[in-house]
Amino acid sequence: MKAVVIEDFGAPSQATLQDLPMPEPGAGQLLIAVEAAPVNFVDSLVFTGKYQFLPERPFTPGKGPAGKIVAIGEGVEGFEVGQRVLAMAEHGGYAEAALVPAKDAYVLPENVSSEDAGVLSLAFDTAWTALFEQGRMQPGDTVLVLGATGAVGNAAMQLAKIKGAKVLAAVSSPDRADEVMRYGADAIVDLSQPKLRDSLREQVYAQTGGRGVDVVIDPLGGDIFDAALRAVAWRGRVVVVGFAAGRIPTIKANYLMLKNIEVSGLQVSDYRKRRPDILDAAFREILALASEGRILPGPRKTYALAEFATALDDLLERRARGRVLLVPNGAVD
Repeated sequence: MKAVVIEDFGAPSQATLQDLPMPEPGAGQLLIAVEAAPVNFVDSLVFTGKYQFLPERPFTPGKGPAGKIVAIGEGVEGFEVGQRVLAMAEHGGYAEAALVPAKDAYVLPENVSSEDAGVLSLAFDTAWTALFEQGRMQPGDTVLVLGATGAVGNAAMQLAKIKGAKVLAAVSSPDRADEVMRYGADAIVDLSQPKLRDSLREQVYAQTGGRGVDVVIDPLGGDIFDAALRAVAWRGRVVVVGFAAGRIPTIKANYLMLKNIEVSGLQVSDYRKRRPDILDAAFREILALASEGRILPGPRKTYALAEFATALDDLLERRARGRVLLVPNGAVD
């Protein structure tokens, strides 16, 4: 089989596409033919060695691939060869075949394709956990989604709307309003307006009668986090899921006291390790909603496995609209 291999940390272009022996599943594992492997921002940290969870080198990167089971390891029950699964493996997805933990694999409904599952992967479970566990969102809350046109942002908008929230989508330009409205936003917050520190809060207050938002989902950080914190309602919750804007912000704790604000961080991989019951509940609901057509997996751009470095670069440089997927065993756009 062909697989991307990281032998030394560095730019993605330093990794190589190699021919490797087809692996055999060990106890508790599934071997899947990978049909869709999502390309995520976090992958850039894996290639450069900056991610907090890294296996020994050499290894194949790629979180959360989807595909068809071709072999089942000892002791695994509840799966059959030929079933399609979404496998929330920490690595191995950038390949034609991948060994994945059976305990982190979810059988896909017939009407949810492997590509659709690749779009859902890591985005919807992150958003679900951020909203309903860390953020404790309730029907009637107002949710501000930063990075609304990204994968986690798109997921957060849809899930919040389904659960009865009013959704404000923060976008880099008002030209993207129609895009986010399609996925559940009730209104936008325009991040291109001058004096963001004040203009973000002014826009939020205009949409909430001066009250502010109950929950903020933040995959961006930087100046946008600083501005959003000022737009939180009394007893509001801010959930940090990433720093795509570049700067990791700091907080003055006295400001949290003034309005009884909570700020928490989410590393969804820790939930997978420490509270698999919560992630199981998340995926059961997410896949059921997808099967019912109540959530839209959304647009995607597909790339051949050999184009992994280009795919990641297009993601980071925002040249690709929608989710970026590698399709090692399928047709590309």
